[in-house]
This record gives sequence, C-alpha cells and structure tokens, in this order.
Amino acid sequence: MTLDRRTFLAGAACAAAAIPLSLPLRAAAPAKPRIVVNALGGLGDPNAPADAMVPQLTPRVLAEARASGLTAVNVTLGYVAGPEDPFEASVRDVAATDALVRAHATDVLKVLSAADIRRAHADGRIGLIYGFQNGAMLGDDASRVDIFSDLGVRVFQLTYNPANQLGDGAMAPGNRGLSPFGREVVARLNQRRVMVDLSHSGERTCLEATRLSTAPVSINHTGCRAVTDLPRNKTDAELRAVAERGGFVGIYFMPFLDISGHARAEHVVAHLEHAVKVCGEEHVGIGTDGTVTQVDDLAAYREALAREVAARQAAGISAAGERADTYPFVPDLRGPEQFRALAARLQARGWPESRIDRVLGLNFLRYAESVWGA
Repeated sequence: MTLDRRTFLAGAACAAAAIPLSLPLRAAAPAKPRIVVNALGGLGDPNAPADAMVPQLTPRVLAEARASGLTAVNVTLGYVAGPEDPFEASVRDVAATDALVRAHATDVLKVLSAADIRRAHADGRIGLIYGFQNGAMLGDDASRVDIFSDLGVRVFQLTYNPANQLGDGAMAPGNRGLSPFGREVVARLNQRRVMVDLSHSGERTCLEATRLSTAPVSINHTGCRAVTDLPRNKTDAELRAVAERGGFVGIYFMPFLDISGHARAEHVVAHLEHAVKVCGEEHVGIGTDGTVTQVDDLAAYREALAREVAARQAAGISAAGERADTYPFVPDLRGPEQFRALAARLQARGWPESRIDRVLGLNFLRYAESVWGA
C-alpha cells in the first residue's frame, strides 16, 4: 500500500474493518429507508490508492456505499496541501469527477440543490456534493468563487489546519481570524449560495465568519472541545453561534474525539449528545471524514499510516492529536454497517427516531435548503 495524494491529504478513514471486534449493534429497521447524508466523507477504496482527490467508483465501492444506506456525501475535491498549483488541481479534479458521474449515471448523481439529495434517495443513487477543504485555489481573486460555483462546487471550507490567505486554521498559532480577503470571499460565497464550511478553522476565524455571513454557515466535520480539548474540536461558543444562525454541525468519526487518540463509538455518541445539548437537535449531524469501504490488509495499512502521519507533520498540515498510533477512524463504527450501528447506539441511549433521522441526514438537508434553495 503506497502513500498517495488522497491518503496523504484525507486519510483512509474507514480502515478498521480488519480489527477483530464483536459485531456492531444493529438498529431496529425504520419504517422506510432513512435519508443519510455524510457532511464530509468520500467514495474510495483504501485498498487501491489513487493519486487524485476524486471518487473511486469501482463496483466494490458502489456496492458497499449502497449497502450502507448512504444517500449523499460531501466529497473533498481539489487542492488541500502539497506542491501542485491549487487552482489547476482543483479545476482538474472537478472535471475528472464530472466525467465519473457521467460514466456512472445509474449509480450516482451530482448534487446542485437540496432537491437533488431527495432525488438521489428516491432513485436509489448516491448524491455527490462537491466540496473544497482549503481556499488556496482562489489565489487573490474572489471572482474565482463564481468559476467554482458554476462548476458545481457547493461546499467551500475556508481553511485547512494552517493559515491561508483567507484566515487562520485550527493549528495556526496566532488565532488571528479572517483576513480582509477572507471577508470578501465569505460575501462572495453568500452571493453565489455556496456553503461556508468552518471545519479546520481557528476559533476567531470561525466566529468572525459566522457573524459576517448573511447565510447560515456550517462546521461539517468536527468534535466538541468541551468534551475533548484538542484544537480540531470546536468550542461551545463556536457551536452555539453556528446553530443560533440556522447552521449545521457535523460530528466526525476521528481520533480527536478522545484525548487518548483511540476514539470509539461511545465517544461519537458523547460528542453528538453534547452538540445536541449546545446546538439543539435541529442543527447537528454527521461528517465522518471517511468512506465505507473496508481495508483488507491492516498490517500494510499501519505501515502506510505511519508514513502518512510523518509526511503530514513534515508538511505542517497535521493537527494536535494525530500520531502514528492513532487511527483516523472509529473501529466499532466502520464499513457498510456504520450508520446502522450508530443508530442502534442512539436508540439504546433513548433517542427518539425523529432525532436519529435528523442527525443522520434530515438536518443537513434542512441546512442545504436554507443555503442552496429547495
């Protein structure tokens, strides 16, 4: 298993299938299939790395995604970090993904509106929401927002972990907030009805963008810092501000959910429950930061993971809490059963079905309607 651009930037977040575990809890079958939206994830096969930030729509990937009940997923395209030209890499990835969508039109569809998520659910297809995780591809030209909006990008994360020309990320030491250019970009994203995603942002960047945005904003993949005090998790002030303005918060399945770095399903539930307490149950969902395809050779994966973490640290894009011994996944929420297993745990905690439906997909759909339109 070799280190590739997808692995280097995003991690193989569903890699735990080879870990010997008891079978996950299964949720009672709902009356009808749920709408399940992963606010940040992917369609990929960690057993067959590819040197691109585009989906891998192999028969196995599609079959396992379909078996999971996934309705739609925000897939990261374009530049996140590295030596490539950010603008060129981003345009190339969007074009390559468009070609894949055309070639697999019976399996997937490109999501441009909230109605497309509902259509994917009705058709039994998987909706692909095009998203970015860094604003570097804009250079110093906010009008590039229009280019990417016209190309179908619907989610725009302002920063990755370091600072960029828009503002400070979660690992930037200054916590300086948005730059003047960042404020211009937020206004442009509002004009074009593109989601402003504040995952990976520093606290001041998040709070300032939330305040300045004329549309609701999101934190598509995060944890709660009040539960686990790590920089990639959001403070209650950030969570509350996003929710009070009608936004959305997605909880990830990542090591940052526990201070040990070895997060389990119980930690996902704890962060979801805290987020619901702070934000209200209408504003919380999931953004796993992973796929549903399983790793076949965990030993090879461990070797690749050690190289990945070292490379991320050398490049200055890693976050506090990432180590060679911390998997970028939750072992007992993995593979095609992960969403049903989470639902079962929430049922066991006494959650009503209406709240589970909201968290697994309907809250993101509501948020999408408020930004993109119905």
